[in-house]
Amino acid sequence: MEDPMYSLQDVIRCDLCESPVPPKHCDICHIHLCEACVGEHLSDKSKNHYIVPFKLRRIITKCTTHSTEVCTQLCTTCNIPVCPLCITTSEHEQHKKEDILKLFETMKELMQKDLQDLEKSIFSIYQEAATNIPIQRADVNIRSQKLTAALDKQGEALHTEIDTIIQGMKSEIDDMDAQYIEAIDQQEVAINHSIPEITQTILDLKRLLDTSDVCLVSQYTSRTEEFRRLPAQFQVTLPNFTPQEINREHIHQQIGSLSKLALTFLLDEPRILTDIQTEYTYLYSVSCLSDSELWTRRNDNILRLFNLQGELLRSVKTELGKAPTDIAVTRNGCLLYADYSTIYLVSGTQIQPLITLRGWTPYNLCSTSSGDLLVITRSHDRKQTKVVCYSGSIEKQSIQWDDQGNPLYSGGVIKYLSENRNLDICVADIDARAVVVVSAAGKLRFRYTGPPSTPVGSFRPHGITTDSKGNILTSDFTNHRIHIIDQDGHFLRYIHNYGLQYSYGLCVDSRDHLFVTEYYTGKVKKLQYYK
Repeated sequence: MEDPMYSLQDVIRCDLCESPVPPKHCDICHIHLCEACVGEHLSDKSKNHYIVPFKLRRIITKCTTHSTEVCTQLCTTCNIPVCPLCITTSEHEQHKKEDILKLFETMKELMQKDLQDLEKSIFSIYQEAATNIPIQRADVNIRSQKLTAALDKQGEALHTEIDTIIQGMKSEIDDMDAQYIEAIDQQEVAINHSIPEITQTILDLKRLLDTSDVCLVSQYTSRTEEFRRLPAQFQVTLPNFTPQEINREHIHQQIGSLSKLALTFLLDEPRILTDIQTEYTYLYSVSCLSDSELWTRRNDNILRLFNLQGELLRSVKTELGKAPTDIAVTRNGCLLYADYSTIYLVSGTQIQPLITLRGWTPYNLCSTSSGDLLVITRSHDRKQTKVVCYSGSIEKQSIQWDDQGNPLYSGGVIKYLSENRNLDICVADIDARAVVVVSAAGKLRFRYTGPPSTPVGSFRPHGITTDSKGNILTSDFTNHRIHIIDQDGHFLRYIHNYGLQYSYGLCVDSRDHLFVTEYYTGKVKKLQYYK
């Protein structure tokens, strides 16, 4: 809102000396004053004066009870302006009171911030979610058709004796479709219900920002945090049909199995289950050895294993006495770490070199579901970066370029990677300000740079992990939050406002509990984010 002091064709001037753009105003005499004339005006003792900043003029009113006084405070218990004499009366003496000018400025600042959040951030997320609803609904039909076609093909092979079973399975699909559609409908209703409320809130805020009525302003209650969380979010595990070779002696068993539809909802308020103090600052990585034991890496040459009580269970000193570039835990519970030329395997008390690179430096590690090892490597000239897949010490695959011959990854050092349940390879690339996801074949699937409202360049992903639902979680270091996106790159929600400070390394356990390292505090926090 433009200040009328500057918007008028004739600049407002001091009523005493004609100086332009006076910063003060007497709310009793209703005259504008420059700094130099304030003292002269106050020297007139024939009546009371009340000097306020120009932008807060006309907020102070005369007391309706004591006509010679002005109301400088607001009785927040009664929500009415009061003068110094009112304050001493029995009616208001025990009530809570606040300075009107300070309260007015504070509330206006809050409303302005809420308006910006609603217009620039929250509303766009709701719009994106609403746009995605028809896509989700259409996808239900497409997937249902694929399942039905697979069942029909199997039914034709078994002929009439299995028609009853086939029809039963189709009914199951219809029931699951109904459940899925119902969940989507609930999501649509909730979102469409909130959009008008947000729109009205924006209009109300704009109106309040233009008012000088302190009573209306003081009654304002922010709903920004309420709207920040999209309602009725859910995750779905889609059913699939698995046909089997026909055995006429066991027709029912040979038809195949239709998995159940599973809808999993993200918690509106994720919970911190455990706050583990390792007493070691500058924590980079965390990797689950089990649901109750965690390997950690910091900026020294010691790898440390902690339990959930923060007790140090084991320490491993690196072979060359250097700080490792990353750690990972294999499927059989062995520890891997990388230094600046070699990847080592820690098994029991033995430390053995597993892979030694020539011309490339290994930086980040991920043990895959198949037992292979993914490694982010950078050339010694610092111009190239790639992801290499190893089986044992044998290189199986190298991923470096997209279909147009452009590099998939930046040349920077800070990157972390994780394999998703669909075998996608997910890389958090801080210098690219993106999460880069490629298929198992190395084809670029998408780049995630934050939800649509994210300011360009503000997203700085560090640690990354994936869970059993195929969701990707990445830590946004400087913004103190975790992004959750699905396996196709769609933003689901943030984990933030739970005391997270400079979140860095991430991993999940077998029950989809999230472990987060805080770089400066040395804490590892265990969070629950699914219902």
